[in-house]
Amino acid sequence: MVCIMDEALELALGQRVLEVGAGTGYHACTIAEVIAPMDAQRERWGHIWTVEFVPQLAEFAKKNVESLGYVERVTVVQGDGSKGLSDYAPYDRILVTASAPDVPEPLLEQLRLGGTLLIPVGDIHFYQELIRVRKALDGSISTESLGGVAFVPLRGEKGWRFPAQG
Repeated sequence: MVCIMDEALELALGQRVLEVGAGTGYHACTIAEVIAPMDAQRERWGHIWTVEFVPQLAEFAKKNVESLGYVERVTVVQGDGSKGLSDYAPYDRILVTASAPDVPEPLLEQLRLGGTLLIPVGDIHFYQELIRVRKALDGSISTESLGGVAFVPLRGEKGWRFPAQG
């Protein structure tokens, strides 16, 4: 699934990428290999910011990113990724690795004109569709389904709400 999603994002050297759902940090590191490969000049590098809702998982991802030598290319942030990460916007690509009830508006707002957003959208319990959203240069939005998938629910203000979240 990581390879399918990376290919669907149409990643390229120098892009600014937001990942919502850092998990272990692995997926962010695969993206860094395309947008900021070690054999490219550093001034041409892109960067990936990855946001993780669960504090312990964010810490785990940070340690993995550091131990694997990606800290200059990958930034792990603990927070509510369903609202994006506006401090570093706009992004050329946005990847969401958890299912949402719909495409969160803050993510669309933080997507650069000409950018692509990839997100699983659908039911909280089982079936979702992987949706690729493109934001044209005139700001218009188009979507396409890339097929059925099953992901954990997106947590946060613009995702699925759980009683413990408030």
